[in-house]
Amino acid sequence: MMKKLLTVAVLGLSALSFNAALAHGGGPAKHGGVVATASDLSFELVGSADGAVIYVEDHGKPMAPTGLKGKLTVLKGAEKSEAELVEAGDKLEAKGIKLAPGAKVVAALITPAAKAITVRFTVK
Repeated sequence: MMKKLLTVAVLGLSALSFNAALAHGGGPAKHGGVVATASDLSFELVGSADGAVIYVEDHGKPMAPTGLKGKLTVLKGAEKSEAELVEAGDKLEAKGIKLAPGAKVVAALITPAAKAITVRFTVK
């Protein structure tokens, strides 16, 4: 009897924590990229002809990356490439890098208030 009660309690708590995690999910990609979340914001990494761009959303609404800056690091096997992330209108832009399927990408960002945000992506 005690074992059943414990099982029910664990399953109930698991369901509660699962729903809470979904509440702040990244949502679907709107620009054909890969979405990740950090610091209650959603970031979408998209490959471009000359590098990569990152779109930022705050609770599903586009957010201008005003004052954000940082570095994009791409790791593919033993290869590593880096590029500065600079504000480009409604997105952040990194030129001179390539996003290959399976690559691990890290965006190290600094807000205008000097808060560090690290966002991790895996390219599909």
